[in-house]
Amino acid sequence: MKRALALAALLASVPALASPEPGAAYGDGMVLQRGEPILISGTSAPGSTVEGKLGTDTASATTGSDGTFTLTFPARTASTEGISLTLRDADGETVLHDILIGDVYLCSGQSNMELSVNRALNTWNELRLSPDDGMRLLTVPKSTAAVPQTGFSEPVVWRAADADSVAEFSAACYYMGKQLRADHRDVPLGLIHSNWGGSAARAWFTPESVANMYGDEALAQLRLYQRDPLAAAQAFVPKWYDWWRANDNAREPWTDTSMLDWKPIPKFSFWNEWTGTGLDTNPQANVWLRQSIDLTAQQAAGEGSLAIGAIDDLDLTWVNGHPVGYTFGWGVERTYRVPAEYLHEGENEILIAANNMWDTGGFFAGPDRLSFTAANGDTMPLGAEWEYSIGTVEGVPPRAPWDANAGLGVMHNYMIAPLGPMRLKGVAWYQGEADVGQPDYDAKLRELFAGWRRQFGPQTRMLVVQLADYGARHNEPTASGWAQLRQEQLEGVAADSNAALVTAIDIGEPNDIHPANKNDLGKRLAYAAEGKAMPMPRSAKFSGDKVVVTFTGIEGDLQALGGPFALGVEVCGDTQASCRWAVPTLEGDRMVIGVNDGQPVSRVRYAWSDAPIVNLYDAREMPVPGFELPVTK
Repeated sequence: MKRALALAALLASVPALASPEPGAAYGDGMVLQRGEPILISGTSAPGSTVEGKLGTDTASATTGSDGTFTLTFPARTASTEGISLTLRDADGETVLHDILIGDVYLCSGQSNMELSVNRALNTWNELRLSPDDGMRLLTVPKSTAAVPQTGFSEPVVWRAADADSVAEFSAACYYMGKQLRADHRDVPLGLIHSNWGGSAARAWFTPESVANMYGDEALAQLRLYQRDPLAAAQAFVPKWYDWWRANDNAREPWTDTSMLDWKPIPKFSFWNEWTGTGLDTNPQANVWLRQSIDLTAQQAAGEGSLAIGAIDDLDLTWVNGHPVGYTFGWGVERTYRVPAEYLHEGENEILIAANNMWDTGGFFAGPDRLSFTAANGDTMPLGAEWEYSIGTVEGVPPRAPWDANAGLGVMHNYMIAPLGPMRLKGVAWYQGEADVGQPDYDAKLRELFAGWRRQFGPQTRMLVVQLADYGARHNEPTASGWAQLRQEQLEGVAADSNAALVTAIDIGEPNDIHPANKNDLGKRLAYAAEGKAMPMPRSAKFSGDKVVVTFTGIEGDLQALGGPFALGVEVCGDTQASCRWAVPTLEGDRMVIGVNDGQPVSRVRYAWSDAPIVNLYDAREMPVPGFELPVTK
């Protein structure tokens, strides 16, 4: 299967030798953005002339040395009547049919944007009412790459909205589209679903953004990994070694495995099932795994291949003390190249440092997937009789630039880059859970916005979902990593002239990180997409013995639903310990807080908790987002 996908990706990136080949995301039934020049990319023979006809408009371009071309057609107004696109070169022509002109949105992020309609609310009725030929859906397959690709990992198709196409589509994205269609029935809509649960923000960066945030060295390691994974692993390993030494009293178990306490694994399985080992009750650990194989002189004479199956979550693997590979990904099969100079006749030691950061850890599947293949073609099973040693080091080792869920740009490269230069109306972005506890999310948004606008055009409006309430609830002010990330989401949006924050802080589920109410979230995203003002805090200023908090984007008056005052308001000095609850009054679009308790006040917070209980809305019942503001004179 993996070979088939790799072949499909290779074929998608090779210039067509006959008729012009449109870019991977262009196809029958697609929607092209209205009101902007229409860019159509594709491939043909290097140096050839490609002529295009879109409806009655024509354009031509000459392919570069890489065989790529981009045709630019004039902007068009919205149209529900399908037109055709014809691409022609000296060898033939390609025709795409039933193309609509309207608004196109990309919906991207992690699992809460990925969550499908059939997992949201009111599914049966929503699917029954879903058919709409004016809404076209495109789902991008999951895959990662170290460098940008021109094709997806498998072919994609545009589909009209109906019960079948909508069921597995992003719920937040679909419900945004449904509201947009209700508000603008004469404007067709194209929705692109490109998401990956658990992904970090940086996985969606363009190469330029990777360099801006993490430096040219990280970008160089990605390019090296594309050419030579073994060389890239060896370039990365010193960072891993430094981390381990710093946390294990300078020990280096990979140089002498006898310093570890080894035991036979109880069974070949996730280590959560190893009853009595401690890993069954606390599977988040660093665990060493060891096996050995005997090689003849002939088998050790050439380069070998080591398959260790899938390790959940992360591994660094050595052969005879030499690092041969590093991979993150709980379902990712590992196969590492082993140079001949790492091998010798007789016993050869295989060592794996495995890390699990959540849920199950260790061996993902059966021992039949683990083997060593010698240069002469002999294949030796590694068997199920491994040894293990629980590491004393806690925490997660450094992550390589190419790892799956947090790799630098690896999802952009295979799930966004192949969309090509098509113009977009906007992007709906729901991500952040994977970045809680990490700094500078506002800077990450800045780079994400800049990179995607370079690809999709400066007109692209960015819609950011502020994280929903999830986690423990408290009856006193508390520090909160989730609240801090929400604040950085707010600041990242506030710094951009064409972005909007859409909060989900009131429609989450404290005991479920994947709340089902994407129906209301989608409506809010649609309002923000249409340019309707969303509630945002503006300032907090002293006025005598009071602090007055002002807002923008408030329609009508502020209101506290279900009670006489807004919940979750606190005032703070410079420390967390100084934070205390406040009882505000609401005066039109302002919040007024009395601060005559004699304690220091330098900040105002609202909904500063992982899972706050909130009741502050405007007249539309649009919620005020969680925030922190400095109090000024």
